[in-house]
Amino acid sequence: MNRTDEHAEPVTVTISGCTKEDAHTVFQVLRRSYACDRAAADRPEYVSEGHTTVWTATFDVSDTVPGGGAGPVSLTDAVEAEMQGGYWAVDRMTEALAASFDVRQEGTAAGDQEKDVQLRLVSRAA
Repeated sequence: MNRTDEHAEPVTVTISGCTKEDAHTVFQVLRRSYACDRAAADRPEYVSEGHTTVWTATFDVSDTVPGGGAGPVSLTDAVEAEMQGGYWAVDRMTEALAASFDVRQEGTAAGDQEKDVQLRLVSRAA
């Protein structure tokens, strides 16, 4: 019964309000630090024009990729990102995003075990 298992810390990231290229940029920044449920070659694509497009991926924040991390990265416009997961995991992922973008928290909802955070990501001013 005294078995030690790795404890996964998943964070679901939902991106909207941007181009597919900007969504890909944000996901690539996160992939540099954390394991993802999507293949590295998996790129966001539009489903149909004229509708809100939302992209989602889940990252395991407890599984840090060796040599990960990133510096400032450019976006063509602001990106809306929503993260849902455990408190520690969401905070850690927010820090990872802040290493590459200016991050502004737009809203939050908290529960007993998880929190949901809405962020606005923009390129860092030069």
